[in-house]
Amino acid sequence: MRLTLFQQLSRFTHLLQTALFPVLEAEVGKLGENARRLVAILELLPLERYIPSSRGWNGRPARDRVAIASAFVAKAVYNLPRTRDLLDRLNSDEQLRLICGWKRGEALPHESTFSRAFAEFAEMELGQFVHEALVRETQEGRLIGHIARDATAIEAREEFPGLSVKPAKEARTPQPRRSLKGKKLGPPKRWKGGKPPRRPANLDTRLHRQRSMGLEEMLKDLPRECAIGAKKNSKGQEQYWRGYKLHLDVADGQIPISAVLTGANVHDSQVAIPLATMTSGRVTYCYELMDAAYDAAEILDHSRGMGHVPIVDPANRGRKTTSAFLPGKAPRQLSWAEQDRYKERTMVERINGRLKDEFGGRYVRVRGAAKVMAHLMFGVLALTADQILRMGPGL
Repeated sequence: MRLTLFQQLSRFTHLLQTALFPVLEAEVGKLGENARRLVAILELLPLERYIPSSRGWNGRPARDRVAIASAFVAKAVYNLPRTRDLLDRLNSDEQLRLICGWKRGEALPHESTFSRAFAEFAEMELGQFVHEALVRETQEGRLIGHIARDATAIEAREEFPGLSVKPAKEARTPQPRRSLKGKKLGPPKRWKGGKPPRRPANLDTRLHRQRSMGLEEMLKDLPRECAIGAKKNSKGQEQYWRGYKLHLDVADGQIPISAVLTGANVHDSQVAIPLATMTSGRVTYCYELMDAAYDAAEILDHSRGMGHVPIVDPANRGRKTTSAFLPGKAPRQLSWAEQDRYKERTMVERINGRLKDEFGGRYVRVRGAAKVMAHLMFGVLALTADQILRMGPGL
């Protein structure tokens, strides 16, 4: 008989409380709340499966990369800003050092070794692979009702090409207009009012191209360089930041399912189709909840084509009237059932807040999209495991 997710978590929690925690406490003393949470998260994450082992190779052996990866997860759980802070904590906290995999303080690698290992993790996309495996193993066979989609600003400390001085444009001399027979023509006639001429639809947009692309092509087409982003806050004021955007799909239970990093200047709607494709390959769900930034025909058609029901807050750009005599110009509204389901979209905002406030999402001290994504994914890994454990009995 196949066990449900709650039954699996119940067995996992029982093993932690009856077998693992007593052994650790007999060796290092009573575990605190953060230490217990870190042990449970590390036991749930399949880190060893995706980290290549260098044991048995000829030459100078590399430091144990599994212990270093566990330390980076601990950095996210303890919400430490810098790697130097992590090393200081490992030197002074014997419990944390043993949990990560070092028995003595002298065995800790140098800070430069941590930096080289982090660069390897970023290049091999360790966080993305471990997160996908965790989601597939824990959410397999579960029918998810809602997927909430949104993006959050990630501030970075790095330069980007937009700040460099742009070369001056060369002045072009205007050429006279000529007919097909070579005769000179006068200036073009100006539009004097009335109905403007109808322009053909632009079929060269990114959303239109994504409908015929695979997932890898869509991800490669998205800009990932550091840039300047802008958004309106809850008071309607414009806010600007330098850095990136983290786009998340969050399932019921506030479990992150998919994550994509882009430059801060990428609009939220440009990542909706790649995120929906990625999430559909990992879990089974019914509804997609999105705000007005995702109100586009291509996104809605793609969602319906995959068998999902999109619920998008209508943008109603340029539609101000609510007259009953002009139904064509009346603003589009959600039905009462859609409004009730749309309230569940706030779970993605709570996950964005927890990632920044509790799991290191606010402390980005690395440069480059690959390293920024690796830093954020260690936080997403810890957050996902923590949310999954919350669905079972308490530790």
